[in-house]
Amino acid sequence: MLLSHIALLDREADHIPAALLRGLRFLAETDIESLPAGRFDIDGDRLFALVQDYDTEPKDKKRAESHARYIDIQYVARGLEVIGYAPLHHGGAVEEDRLAERDVQFFASVADETDLLLGPGSYAVFHPTDIHRPGCCDDRSRKVRKVVVKVLA
Repeated sequence: MLLSHIALLDREADHIPAALLRGLRFLAETDIESLPAGRFDIDGDRLFALVQDYDTEPKDKKRAESHARYIDIQYVARGLEVIGYAPLHHGGAVEEDRLAERDVQFFASVADETDLLLGPGSYAVFHPTDIHRPGCCDDRSRKVRKVVVKVLA
């Protein structure tokens, strides 16, 4: 897992793998606010962005998930969101396995989950070795515009 801010991208670029860097450059160079919600192909199924608008919810209403084929770059363009994080080996039983159809599995429980707070310009990178619980609120629900860039691992 990596947590950073898009304003630091030029300084950190030498330490970021090329495929992730390409996704982050898309975020840095695109007027996210002008995009409609939906999917935007950057390099077909190998690299694409999902623009989302939603209200955050209490953590107990959100499901912890992981992916096998894709790395997620979760970028908050507007609003404030809490994302739970834990290493994959902290996951309990898999509650729903949709890896074959949708590259996602959901966990019934997660041990020692850490909360990450992302505001405008912040991003977190989650690898297939990570569990994340996106879309959570802190003290109250907030409207969020987020882009999830999917990078083929």
